[in-house]
Amino acid sequence: MKTTLDELQAFATVVDSGSITAAAEQLAQTVSGVSRALGRLESKLGTTLLQRTTRRLELTEEGRLFLAQARRILASVEEAEEQMALRRARPAGRLRVNAASPFMLHVLAPMVPGFRAAYPDIGLELNTSDRYIDLIEERTDVAIRIGTLTDSTLHARPLGSNRLRVLASPAYLQAHGQPQTVAELARHSLLGFTQPESLNAWPLRHALGEHYVIAPALRASSGDTLRQLALEGAGLVCLADFMTQADRAAGTLVQVLGEHTVDVRQPIHAVYYRNTALASRIACFLDYLAAQIRVD
Repeated sequence: MKTTLDELQAFATVVDSGSITAAAEQLAQTVSGVSRALGRLESKLGTTLLQRTTRRLELTEEGRLFLAQARRILASVEEAEEQMALRRARPAGRLRVNAASPFMLHVLAPMVPGFRAAYPDIGLELNTSDRYIDLIEERTDVAIRIGTLTDSTLHARPLGSNRLRVLASPAYLQAHGQPQTVAELARHSLLGFTQPESLNAWPLRHALGEHYVIAPALRASSGDTLRQLALEGAGLVCLADFMTQADRAAGTLVQVLGEHTVDVRQPIHAVYYRNTALASRIACFLDYLAAQIRVD
């Protein structure tokens, strides 16, 4: 059996206080508990550390040698605990974050300067992937996922949600006309995703329901590619608000079929593994992100 920190602490406190009774009071333990801890320690080491008399305790030669080692160990543990306390007060270390490229570009990247100013000791590593990744395999601390979560092994923190809208550029609408009904989409150029197919079900109310499954004239794997195509006048697209907020404000993309649009919002979650207490560098990042994200 290996020596425990409690046994080392009991031994050092008995020596410092001069008696088992005084040590028990200082450690808020029972006299018998401290005595048993000393007995276990001596049994494990196979030697006598303290000579016990009715009046006092005296260190043996082995006890003096072991006490110096015990003090160094206890001091190292105390220093490590102090460092962790400081780290909680001033979060530090590397933080690896993964998100789909559109969310990274339009949401996370603009937040980085403010976060770095608030937490200068955290080194950010930002990675993009348009597919769901294995956090452990990719050595990722936090991943941002948009849509319904399916992995029950992860802890998730809701950050908000974003509305989906059907959009087009003014140039496209001027050239091809603005659809007045969902049925009219059949004669328009529709921009869709290569995968997943669920993203090609637009939230539009029509005779057969509240989702209109499109047959894309042009497909792309990235939402930002589709956004750029829409800006260039290639067709109509359905994207989340976080990607198009600036475009809509500038008038370079405008909503179509607004009266037929169902208020569908994609949930946004931060997911992470948490086997013990959440590291402060992760916790402060999630708090900062949640405070910055706004839902229209």
